[in-house]
Amino acid sequence: MMKRSLSIRLFFHFAIVITLSLSAIGVFTYTYASTEMNDQLADNIAQTMRNTAYQTDLYLQNYDRATYSILSNGSVKQFLDMNPEDSYAYYEYSRQIKTNVFPPVFMLYPQIKFLYVIGENGRVVIDDNQNSAGIPDMDAALQYKELLAATPANGESTLLTRSIRSEQSANVITIARRIRGVSSYTPNGVLAMEVNVLELDKIWGELDLGKGGYQYVIDQNGTVIYTPGEAEAQTAMPSSSVNRLMQMEAGSLELNTDGTKRLFISELSDYSGWRFVASVPLEELQRPIATIRSTTLWVGAGTLLAALVVAYRIGASQVEPIRVLMNGMRQTEKGIWNKVEMKERRDEIGVLIRSYNLMVSRLSDMIESVYESELRRQKSEIELQQEALERHRAEFQALQLQINPHFLYNTLETIKCYAVVQDSEEITQMVESMAHMLRYSIQTNLEEITVANELKHVLAYLSIMKHRMDRELEVEVIIAPDLLLEKMVRLTLQPLVENVLQHAFPQGMEPGHFIRIDARRLEDRFLVIVQDNGMGMSEERLEKLRRRLELNRLAGEDSDDVYHRGGIGLMNVHRRIQLVFGEMYGLMIESEQGLGTTITMALPADQHSKRI
Repeated sequence: MMKRSLSIRLFFHFAIVITLSLSAIGVFTYTYASTEMNDQLADNIAQTMRNTAYQTDLYLQNYDRATYSILSNGSVKQFLDMNPEDSYAYYEYSRQIKTNVFPPVFMLYPQIKFLYVIGENGRVVIDDNQNSAGIPDMDAALQYKELLAATPANGESTLLTRSIRSEQSANVITIARRIRGVSSYTPNGVLAMEVNVLELDKIWGELDLGKGGYQYVIDQNGTVIYTPGEAEAQTAMPSSSVNRLMQMEAGSLELNTDGTKRLFISELSDYSGWRFVASVPLEELQRPIATIRSTTLWVGAGTLLAALVVAYRIGASQVEPIRVLMNGMRQTEKGIWNKVEMKERRDEIGVLIRSYNLMVSRLSDMIESVYESELRRQKSEIELQQEALERHRAEFQALQLQINPHFLYNTLETIKCYAVVQDSEEITQMVESMAHMLRYSIQTNLEEITVANELKHVLAYLSIMKHRMDRELEVEVIIAPDLLLEKMVRLTLQPLVENVLQHAFPQGMEPGHFIRIDARRLEDRFLVIVQDNGMGMSEERLEKLRRRLELNRLAGEDSDDVYHRGGIGLMNVHRRIQLVFGEMYGLMIESEQGLGTTITMALPADQHSKRI
């Protein structure tokens, strides 16, 4: 009875958890996926509309630039200022404009149908491209009045969906702007250019919005200047929809047209002011979402059924070994320490049964094993401490003997002799400085190092760097004379100066830059301070370096650019000081980006311990 009851309860709880989990995952997945897909499809269509508007603007601006050469032409300006009664002047200027001004523009822009200039004086010069359609008769005064009303007074161009041939208005765009003559201060004429929109039809007609999707182009006045040729496309854009679209800046709008709920996505052109509209049926747009919904339901139902079957089998398989273990524990309560006999299992229940058997048979041995384990742990800790001490000693010796090849010093002496023979003062100075640094480094038996010794080492380093960088390098030393004999750790000051040259002044020292070395006593401490006014460090980088110092890492990793690679380095100096004087001493760093860095070396005052 207990087995059955426990199995049913396990199955019931499993069923609840699985059902809730699958339901939550399915609902969340469907909701999130459908929302994201809707937004993504709308964004893709909007981006396509923006690209179409951009390509259209580029096309129209190209023709707009064609008017620049005309409006600045001298013949055109004189034509606008001429006496309207002077027929000879009108003939001469018209001939010059048709011969010299219009043909180059027609040649460069073959899609131009008509070019004409209308003056305030009532005169007009008009020409068509290759005389293919003939020049129509036009009322110059009426045309001038209409164009003047449609163009801005500041001389900017405007786009008009009109033509001097009324039957061709649907296929022509007129680019017009006010122009002025030579002597007039205000515009006294209008330049107009009629352009065939066949090329724009290619740009607008390439967009595929799927089944039932259409693209429209609407001008500033709400006139649909482009629509696909299908009859359904005409019905899908009624005037009421155009009015709603003209009232919004840009974005999407859901409307019911021709009995179908459609999504209208509108984008405005920055140059032409036209509105590019995509119309897509919501049913077509949401078709992938419906597929996701049905797939989610079927997969969820199948998964739920399979999970319930597995849950039932799991519950049944877990009850029997638990009952056997319970009977064994009842025997243990009576003082009968018998092992539980059961088929070998490799799961948690098998581990529990084996642990129970082990507890019953070897309880006393377990206590002894605990004692032995504790002793081994303590012994391991002692061994680890000894290993750490030996590692520190090895690190210390490695640092002390880091530069120890005597043959290098002898080789430098030979190079120096050659330099003296050949009278090369620069090489002599560099070799002497390098020899001094090597001699200073390999004197491992030198017990007392003073501030003066370290300063001489810095001087030799600067002498080498002066020749390497081909510029004078000066370090300002403001240490009081009575502090020059204070004791220091060997090879700790020069790495700090080298770090300044490497990182504070990566482009080299310029006028106004300084490196200052100071020292002072503060209670029982002796402080050596290296200060610069270089590029400094950011707060993040400074905090990272301070954490390194607190961790007492012997040297930085290869990826850390706050250390001086190839030399002893800041972390090396910090650790050397601590190995000699203890963890309470070492380096402290203050820095502000753009203002400089201050590195303080903390040492004990009046120390007499053995130095390296």
